[in-house]
Amino acid sequence: MKIVGATALVTGANRGIGKAFAEELLERGAAKVYAGVRDVTTVTDPRLVPVQLDVTDAARVAAVAAELTDVDLLVNNAGTGLPGLPLSASLVDARAELEVNYLSLVSMTEAFAPVLAANGGGAFVNMLSIVSFVGAPNLSTYSASKAAAWSYSNSSRVQLKQQGTEVVGVHVGYVDTDLIAAFDVPKIAPREVAVAAFDGLEAGEPEVLVDEWSREVKAGLSDDQRLIYPGVEEEFAAALAA
Repeated sequence: MKIVGATALVTGANRGIGKAFAEELLERGAAKVYAGVRDVTTVTDPRLVPVQLDVTDAARVAAVAAELTDVDLLVNNAGTGLPGLPLSASLVDARAELEVNYLSLVSMTEAFAPVLAANGGGAFVNMLSIVSFVGAPNLSTYSASKAAAWSYSNSSRVQLKQQGTEVVGVHVGYVDTDLIAAFDVPKIAPREVAVAAFDGLEAGEPEVLVDEWSREVKAGLSDDQRLIYPGVEEEFAAALAA
């Protein structure tokens, strides 16, 4: 799909990766970019069209889909995550992560698939994560929600292909956002994610592995217990000892 002339909706477009997605769409010649956010006053870029949208509210999602009949590109970016170890993670936090990171993807896809079909097919770009592939102990429930989103993205791609709609899954490691602010690790800029994602979309790629770390982990999935998890265990042990 080509972005020039497209009408896009980006969820969570007021900050972080979502803001970078919206700005990159405009740079690439999108005709209109809707910014789907809970609080429209947080959208300060006059080039964007604010839309009140809580992605966990399925009724509101359906209403927005009925209103924005010109959308042909939907970026499912809205996400949430809180640190939590497997044996002490909050169930309240885990449910919230599932609602935002996974279940909203289902409702957004179901609501907007007919809109995209009516506009020639278009595409969904789903912001996933490296932890879609590997469970991070310190982000255990977040990892699980992203794994569910990855699986849904893969299955929906198969069905949506029948109506000419593309689905691009975007995976990346540490990005300089609020979620990773407390982690003292190398991070890439949000714009790098947006550039890679839209390069992949325009090239017709079903999946974008933004950084080398994501590429290495994806390559190791055929034998993850030997190629991936020993490193995860080593890092976890070092963190406990620090």
